[in-house]
Amino acid sequence: MEIRFVKLQENGSDFIVIDEFEKTVIPDEMKAEFAALYCDRRFGIGAEGVLFLAKPTQKADVRMRVFQTDGSEAEICGNGVRCLAKYSFDAGYVKERFTVETPAGPVGVFARYTDEDFTAAISMSEPKFERKEIPATGEGEYHEQIGGFDVYAVNTGVPHAVILVDAVDSVDLAAAAPPIRRHATFPEGANVNFVQKTGDDSIRVRTFGRGAEDETLSCGTGATASAAVVRHLGYMKGPVQVETKGGPLTISFEGGKTMEGPAVTVFAGVIVY
Repeated sequence: MEIRFVKLQENGSDFIVIDEFEKTVIPDEMKAEFAALYCDRRFGIGAEGVLFLAKPTQKADVRMRVFQTDGSEAEICGNGVRCLAKYSFDAGYVKERFTVETPAGPVGVFARYTDEDFTAAISMSEPKFERKEIPATGEGEYHEQIGGFDVYAVNTGVPHAVILVDAVDSVDLAAAAPPIRRHATFPEGANVNFVQKTGDDSIRVRTFGRGAEDETLSCGTGATASAAVVRHLGYMKGPVQVETKGGPLTISFEGGKTMEGPAVTVFAGVIVY
């Protein structure tokens, strides 16, 4: 048995795409195990997640499900949407403007090539600051002290904790993030973002990913959450330029919430059973 796949990356955040647009390739009951096996960087292909592309079940053009390295299924992944967008665009499944069905709801995409460089701007859901919508325990907006850090939280499709610091490079993410990621106030856990203001409308972000259980080079929903929090606190007003370890993203809030960034095809291959 042969399973064809394509690997793509967005600012160093990498994904395996399995094309199930015409037929199921990996049965649903095996998708979690498949992701855990082939995301492994030593014994598999290596990736932060597996994107399963299928025909939509609702009013959309394509459907995406994303399974992470621990086998869990995420509601949405901003970087994953852009990688899926590039694959779908290159395969001819979609035109420049299209909609991706996700468990978190439909995502609008504007995809294009400038010379040979592919970029995609995706619509993001309205940031949710109320605890019950993150979800988090308690009432009102989230602001807690955890491990000596001031922690804010927001849902940008998935729950994110956001911590403002003077210098993100001085943070020991492996030590500081897990207690926040698994804090009792987050019943479903949370991704953790440490944020440094670098200009009037620019920030640097380091993200510890829920499911990946490690630092990611780039996280789209994390970049959006970080930008949303600094704007919500009144520190910035215009589009926010976000610098991640893997590269830049632009988060806009005027005329609809959008996140724009690149996506690159790394290689295609075949898994032989």
